[in-house]
Amino acid sequence: MHLHVLGICGTFMAGLAQLAKALGHTVSGCDSGVYPPMSEQLRSAGITLTEGYDPAQLSPIPDLCVIGNALSRGNPLVEYILAEGLPYTSGPQWLGEQVLAGRHVLAVAGTHGKTTTASLLAWILEHAGLEPGFLIGGVPQNFGVSARLGHGPFVVEADEYDTAFFDKRAKFLHYRPRTCVLNNLEFDHADIYPDLAAIEWQFQQLVRCVPGNGRLLVNASDAALARVIERGCWTPITRFGPDADWQARPLSADASRFELHVAGTLIGVAQWPLAGVHNLSNALAAMAAAAELGVGPAAALPALASFRNVRRRLEVVAQVGDVTLYDDFAHHPTAIAATLAALRGRVGAARIVAVVDLRSNSMRSGAHRGGLAESLELADVALLHCAQALDWDVEEVLHALPPSSGFFTSPETLVDALLASCQPGDHILLMSNGAFGDVHATLETGVRSKFGGGS
Repeated sequence: MHLHVLGICGTFMAGLAQLAKALGHTVSGCDSGVYPPMSEQLRSAGITLTEGYDPAQLSPIPDLCVIGNALSRGNPLVEYILAEGLPYTSGPQWLGEQVLAGRHVLAVAGTHGKTTTASLLAWILEHAGLEPGFLIGGVPQNFGVSARLGHGPFVVEADEYDTAFFDKRAKFLHYRPRTCVLNNLEFDHADIYPDLAAIEWQFQQLVRCVPGNGRLLVNASDAALARVIERGCWTPITRFGPDADWQARPLSADASRFELHVAGTLIGVAQWPLAGVHNLSNALAAMAAAAELGVGPAAALPALASFRNVRRRLEVVAQVGDVTLYDDFAHHPTAIAATLAALRGRVGAARIVAVVDLRSNSMRSGAHRGGLAESLELADVALLHCAQALDWDVEEVLHALPPSSGFFTSPETLVDALLASCQPGDHILLMSNGAFGDVHATLETGVRSKFGGGS
């Protein structure tokens, strides 16, 4: 069968395309930004790519068009597919029907930590010899790819974003998991959900899909998840977090060393590369989920030491002399605060310069402005950036930040300000859910010019 994937360079759709290729299908695709490294990964898999959405690319006519949720009515290729009556489906529906059916699906859902938890769960299962398949919204460094078929259970990052322009249900409703992690739940995706209650409703639909002989792994500290469960649950629950079935007790300032307790029993002590209390929650969720496949906590702990997270999670991208540059995907106040807490635990009293790109729909609409200043409390300097117009007055937040903080509308002026204020020993944390222009590379070049030093 020939599948043509629209929006193929997104992480989810690219992973899906590679799964389809591994199943023996002929796969082609298109996007409005076909560029490395994703384009190289897809082409190396034997997938033909087309830049843009000209209908002429559908010659010969594919057997099925798989349409990503970034595509909407008015797109010329979408309009052509509809007008010609060509067969089409969504990525999540195709994944659920063609890959996940008949397998033990482990889904990882939640506002924060999905990618890290799913990657860690896949690695624990791999370490135990279970050869899992997976589809993750990033590239786990232990595997080097974002998706693979595998031969055992299947781990999927279960996103609550909508499925497609013709299917406004959350993507995760197509996955029918037997084991399901509910990591946390906060308001996000203000472009498609009016409030937290609307997202809780989608999570309740997910809970309704988990069978009675399956398992829910639930963050015991999350009030929104408690409300979801109270609306109805037909599946056994294991809870993780403080005072729960599974607990992690930090033994170091950055929480990279901790004790694992299960049902009141000390299982052992773990030392791993990740930092932050929030990552302890991710680890508990992954280990508890792995236990459902017979990988007990004592067997799961050793896998943590060799775990390598996906890129852009407090990732050191450059070290120039005494200045360290970090890249992180954080774009929600809770994630920003957690990332800063992890870094503060690691660097102690050293100066932290936090840079937040306000590019997400929720940030630009103002849905998260109330918690933004508070999320930056552990930073010594906080700089905000957004190249697009904001629907709110950024001065509301700037007044609550240190006097040295500021707001910038171009990457160039942002880098100039960072270089002007940069001091030896600084830890500069760049947080964005996008590429952030050339800020990382330009800043590294500037710091190297200012201070010298090797990488």
